[in-house]
Amino acid sequence: MSGITISAATAPKIAVVGLGYVGLPLAVEFAAGLPVVGFDIKQERIDELHGGCDSTLETEEAVLRERSVSENPFVTGASGLYVTSELEALSGANVYVVTVPTPTDKNNRPDLTPLLKASESVGRVLKRGDIVVYESTVYPGATEEECVPVLERVSGLRMDVDFSVGYSPERINPGDKHHTVTRIQKVTSGSNLEAAAVIDRLYGSVIEAGTHLAPSIKVAEAAKVIENSQRDINIAFVNELARIFNRMEIDTLDVLEAAGTKWNFLPFKPGLVGGHCIGVDPYYLAQKAQEVGYHPEIILAGRRLNDGMGAYVASEVVKMLIRGNSCVKGARVLVLGITFKENCPDIRNSRVIDIIRELQEYGCEVDVADPWASADEVAHEYGLALLGDMKAIRPGYQAVVAAVGHREFAKLDPRCWLVDGGVVYDVKGIYDRNIVDRRL
Repeated sequence: MSGITISAATAPKIAVVGLGYVGLPLAVEFAAGLPVVGFDIKQERIDELHGGCDSTLETEEAVLRERSVSENPFVTGASGLYVTSELEALSGANVYVVTVPTPTDKNNRPDLTPLLKASESVGRVLKRGDIVVYESTVYPGATEEECVPVLERVSGLRMDVDFSVGYSPERINPGDKHHTVTRIQKVTSGSNLEAAAVIDRLYGSVIEAGTHLAPSIKVAEAAKVIENSQRDINIAFVNELARIFNRMEIDTLDVLEAAGTKWNFLPFKPGLVGGHCIGVDPYYLAQKAQEVGYHPEIILAGRRLNDGMGAYVASEVVKMLIRGNSCVKGARVLVLGITFKENCPDIRNSRVIDIIRELQEYGCEVDVADPWASADEVAHEYGLALLGDMKAIRPGYQAVVAAVGHREFAKLDPRCWLVDGGVVYDVKGIYDRNIVDRRL
């Protein structure tokens, strides 16, 4: 039978594979009225969720505790969220939602390893009539060309004969408490018309902002990957402007404020471009473009410029130290922030590390403070030791670099930590120009 899928009369039983920034908020929303089992290979993540704690801060702990259940709801028939690291607990599901990371490797090539391993896991418990929905960002064609063959090989079943597949790209914005999962319109798609309709209804039941049913999985994949590529290019443009205006001794933020008085001017600001989306997704599109014989000029140019901003900031700080007659080698520099964006604990692909490493290459002694980041995660990911309580930071720095715009930093006077003649470089434009020596 072509296009077999769960019927409209069948109650969805949802398994969410991957309980990070994307998976957990979605699982919690579905669990308000449906049985949901959340699966993650990291036992420490499962343990913290069992304790009612979400270290990503994307889900309110009160809501998490309210919707969590201690027994598998596929067995009890009740609604609620049960989290586990045991794959067998997913076997009662009829809808699998895959929300694992899709990073790049050290050469900026797409790394589908987490996605393919998740597909293997789902394939082991997949049954006739089930639906598998992917949310992870990929290049157009990856779901059907890379993931489906894994599902078929492991399960022994065939897509659109025994099971169906869909793609609904995640649009989570970490740290954003206004544009939460239910308040962002969701793009949906399916491998056949029946599955597409079921998937669209399923997401429509929890997404307040509504859904948009794309005509194909490839269209949905392409829509996702260009969203962040577009932002990356726009930020690259203002980063280039900042470098030009710096040479002309013009304040870039003043220029953007003036230009912003026109109704259709896009309000992008210069800065570091990291994280798991904007700094990664363009490489997925570029990789696929090159596979089909097209070299993407603008996309890769934007990536090169944005990836070079950390080194640029560090060189500007060093120039300021030299102009102030400070010795660069051994200069103490305080970097404020290590997360990839403000008011968020996510340190994945943070480009602040580029500033730090470059300053260390110049011989500077760099300290890092961040009230949002986990000291253990920073030590594991970057080999850095964070300073403790912000109140414990002592003066004596030749330079302070405000790299992340956390609200805690905005309330402070960075000059209080400087020696006489010390300098402040404000990457994010969080301070008044009168108290900084340079803004990006």
